[in-house]
Amino acid sequence: MTKILRCCSCLLLLFCISFFAKAQEAKYWIFFIDKDTENYNYHLHLSEEAIEKRTEQGIDLVQQTDIPLKISYIQALQSCGIKVVQQSKWLNAVTALLSKEQVEKIKAFPFVRQVEKMNNKFRILSFPNLKDREYALALEQMEAIEMTKAGLNGEGIMIGVIDAGFVGASQNEYLQHLFDEKRLVMVKDLVNPQRTEHFKFAETSSDNHGNTVLQMICGYEKGGSQYGFATKSKFCLARTDHGDSEFRGEEDYWVAAMEWMDSLGVRIINTSLGYALGFDNPEENYKPEEMDGKTSVISKATQIATEEKGLLVVVSAGNEGNDYNWKVVSTPADSPMVLSVGATQPNGLKAGYSSIGSELVSYLKPNVACFSTNGTSYSAPVITGLAACMMQKNRQAKNKEIFALMEKSSHLYPFGNNYLGYGMPKVTNILKLMEGKPLDNQQREVQAKQEYTIKLKEERSKVQVFHKKNSTIVIKQDLLSAEKGKCEIIRPETATQTTIVYENKVVEIKWEGQTRKQAKKEARKAKKAAKKEQKQSKKIKK
Repeated sequence: MTKILRCCSCLLLLFCISFFAKAQEAKYWIFFIDKDTENYNYHLHLSEEAIEKRTEQGIDLVQQTDIPLKISYIQALQSCGIKVVQQSKWLNAVTALLSKEQVEKIKAFPFVRQVEKMNNKFRILSFPNLKDREYALALEQMEAIEMTKAGLNGEGIMIGVIDAGFVGASQNEYLQHLFDEKRLVMVKDLVNPQRTEHFKFAETSSDNHGNTVLQMICGYEKGGSQYGFATKSKFCLARTDHGDSEFRGEEDYWVAAMEWMDSLGVRIINTSLGYALGFDNPEENYKPEEMDGKTSVISKATQIATEEKGLLVVVSAGNEGNDYNWKVVSTPADSPMVLSVGATQPNGLKAGYSSIGSELVSYLKPNVACFSTNGTSYSAPVITGLAACMMQKNRQAKNKEIFALMEKSSHLYPFGNNYLGYGMPKVTNILKLMEGKPLDNQQREVQAKQEYTIKLKEERSKVQVFHKKNSTIVIKQDLLSAEKGKCEIIRPETATQTTIVYENKVVEIKWEGQTRKQAKKEARKAKKAAKKEQKQSKKIKK
């Protein structure tokens, strides 16, 4: 027994009797102070695929966050009647169901650094039906055919999908190739570990959500429609959400799934689950200002995944764009190094439901977007499949490189905004960038005072317009039509910059001087001051 445990043995004896009698009220994180760093052998904790992945990317094979928890700490909790639900090597923590009295007593243990309530559960960001036409359009807009011509289909890349269930996948004709070619490496149910059949029997109404997400990453119909880019990738699947809203505190399942997938050699993780609001108990809702990339435990875990493990984590931005009490991206999509994906309409403007980036953070969210009328749940998987093809093209590419290339290839770059990030990635741009070729320079900045007129080659061309109060925060988006080959952009009252997109060109307008309203106000003020001065002058003469 360690020195710390000897010191706290009296405490344990005093507390154990009361612990057994207390009802379990809520789930908590219990963070420990240290780990046993001696005799760690990474070969026992990482698969050959995981070791190969880290070697290719120059990632350390021995990391503090990979070392298992001290078993003596866990045994000490268990000896007091505490049932440990999940363990996290990355966070050096466990989760357990505790009463309020138990929480206060556990805080006194010398080996416990912190005890934190897990207030929220994951919520699936959408659960719509697919429409063939829509997803053919999504791939068409992103120039998927060019990826096919380049012979890139995600082969050799292992993708992890964390969702609410995959019921129906084995009967899905668009996923039949995964089963025929044995490209489902492993499936794990963290909510119900005793479950052995993952594809046929549903426990909740949301258990087939992951089936459709999987289809959007890699699905195709033999001789017909293609839904996703990564038709030859391998997959690890994890169910971490019960689906029904009466359960709380499932973020530990999500963290456990990430750690498990990393140990298997997964390179990309896709999830359409997120924290926001709408829980059974309103007190469990997050606040929009907490979407800062560092408040939630899940954001802290994704930071380890992206910064230390080299994982590319792709997350749906959220579907709260029309919710006036929320609007902003949910967590973990708020994490700076998570590739957050919004959704567009067919015309390229933000879909109304798609969550926007917070004004309170210094980095851009979402990062990119693509077409989906059915929620960001189904735009993120398309981007995940695209990322797998990029990794196939360059297996040594690190997650941060893929992240940056994804942004740089998008149609709004470099004039991103908090509606769409840098917009829709373009495969032709991606391939050029990965081959070291220059992109066609179709972006420019101009200055104007109150209006700006552009000339278009086609009289019926459409112009995407994003009016912004600063360099990134959108106040209004619009789609304008050309009249006689011209389109006039009028400066809104509070806009300082405006991004316009037309004919594969991007123009950033920087508005100079005052708006018309401000100018009129200043004119009235000056006129009023002049009249006052005249009156005073007349009095002096008299």
